[in-house]
Amino acid sequence: MPLVSQSDPGPENFGLANGHTILRHWHDPSLIDTLQHRWMNEKKNVMPEISWSQLRRRFTPGFEDILDLGVSNGWYDPDILLQALVFRWVFIPWLQRELDAYRDRVNNTAKRADRNKVLPHGVPNHMYEAPEDYGVLDFKIKVDPAAVSYVRNLYAPPDHEVFELVPKDFAELANHFYEEIGSPAIGRSNVWEVYNQLLGRFEHLDNLHRIPADIDDCWGYALTIAREDHADDIALLPNLTPLANGLDAVREDGSFYLGGVNNGLGLDETQSSQLDEMMNTDEPLPPGLIDLEEGDQLMVVFSDEEDDSGEDD
Repeated sequence: MPLVSQSDPGPENFGLANGHTILRHWHDPSLIDTLQHRWMNEKKNVMPEISWSQLRRRFTPGFEDILDLGVSNGWYDPDILLQALVFRWVFIPWLQRELDAYRDRVNNTAKRADRNKVLPHGVPNHMYEAPEDYGVLDFKIKVDPAAVSYVRNLYAPPDHEVFELVPKDFAELANHFYEEIGSPAIGRSNVWEVYNQLLGRFEHLDNLHRIPADIDDCWGYALTIAREDHADDIALLPNLTPLANGLDAVREDGSFYLGGVNNGLGLDETQSSQLDEMMNTDEPLPPGLIDLEEGDQLMVVFSDEEDDSGEDD
């Protein structure tokens, strides 16, 4: 896990801040009095916003077209209970698999080199696994699985009803109907076909036996538990000191430190010496790490804008 997490300010992110802070305290008791999270104001949460912008531009449009197909053809109305539940059962796992594939593709593809940036360049997963090969120090923390289980049970217990995609009895019927149609692998070309076949079986069952009102009410409740009015309020951990530096500690040159090294203080002398030693080593660097021609000047450009130039594959 990283040294510090960050997010836009707001109570919806208190669970994230609390969970990461507890994990950091678990692995480093010297941090026990500090909040290991950075609150990023508007236009400052740049990297996550860039990633979100790229996802919206590259991934979303094609899938929006697929989803619109069902609405425009009258196959799906979110206000009709059976349609909403079948949609959940079919589409959400499929979209999650597609998002997982997108994530894996991004993490295993080197971005286009940008000579105006000093950050290491290469395949993200390679840099994560062997940062020393890219001339950077390794600050990631190996997490104790027991710590993850503890935090999960505090803030996201697996048995919470919000993690129930559809009611269990509905899922059993859906699995049975799915087996009846041959359990086809779901993809872009057949996702609505699978949906319509399953929906037809549920509607036929409803016409034959009329789903009892109590079951109907139970199934309907499953669609409302993720709404804001059903959210559990999470309070921020009390009496914790914010990390040192941050957006309010602007240096003379206009820069500021947002990392979590040494509880927000940045590199100490030993770490700085280690980094200098790595940079002075004559060993060849991985291809593409530094893409400068003789005479080029290396410039560092920082921006508050949510610009993703130079991030295309």
